[in-house]
Amino acid sequence: MARTVLEPRADREVFELQLEIRPEHIDDNGHVNNVVYVGWLQDAGTAHWNARFDAETRAKWSWVALRHEIDYLRALQPDATAVARTWVGDPRGPRFARYVRIEDGEGRLCAQGVSEWCLVEAATLRPTRIPATMLPTFERS
Repeated sequence: MARTVLEPRADREVFELQLEIRPEHIDDNGHVNNVVYVGWLQDAGTAHWNARFDAETRAKWSWVALRHEIDYLRALQPDATAVARTWVGDPRGPRFARYVRIEDGEGRLCAQGVSEWCLVEAATLRPTRIPATMLPTFERS
């Protein structure tokens, strides 16, 4: 099955997060376990949010992951270095698709994923339409 390689749109900021491969990430096959990638998708999205929004905004709003889809393309070995590159799509009401590419230290694509996130009011956990004022933060300047 041919996979479409995820590429960021020209108008989107791409946020990078260095990933640490720890001994407990390695499975019986000698490479990073698939479940670890799910955590990395969440880590990349959370780090992007925390890096771009102030404490007051983060206290008012929160994100809930609704779905993750991952393509595994190249195994990451215990001694590898890795980076997650993430960006968002267009908002749909309270939802954003978040795209993540996980690359090794040589820039080779090892995995890619799409997560669907829903914006909620932190106090009530009720879904809320993504405010227009939030959108420019995710755009490339």
